[in-house]
Amino acid sequence: MAFLDAIKTCFRKYVVFSGRATRAEFWYFVLFTFIVSLIAAGLDNALGLTPEGAVTGILSSLAGLALLLPSLAVTVRRLHDVNRSGWWILLALVLVIGDLFLIFAFYIKKSVAGANRFGPDPLVATRPTTAPAPVTAPAGYTDGQLTGTPEA
Repeated sequence: MAFLDAIKTCFRKYVVFSGRATRAEFWYFVLFTFIVSLIAAGLDNALGLTPEGAVTGILSSLAGLALLLPSLAVTVRRLHDVNRSGWWILLALVLVIGDLFLIFAFYIKKSVAGANRFGPDPLVATRPTTAPAPVTAPAGYTDGQLTGTPEA
């Protein structure tokens, strides 16, 4: 899955907490949210949109709100892809240790092959379902040798 495909998929499934998400879809969306957050913070600072004493500016807050639900949804679908309940996301509330556990135990883990209790394997649709057509030699060739004489 390409970067833009992953972003489109996550926004198309804005609040879909069922089904599965591939590693590529999840990590590309994480990268996208990181880039959007950096841009929003930069604009807040450049335009002076951070209120006095506030940690984040107006644009950063709006970007965070806009990306909250799709981020939660793709995270739950990623957990489903490794055959875990979406409730495991609550482990992130245990500050750094919970996040590290989720990353190394589930988020970077390879998908469960085939269907699981949360749905079909999302990678099956991207794999070719039929073998490529065999290559045949042109007429007159047998075992790499030309038989007969070519017509002039």
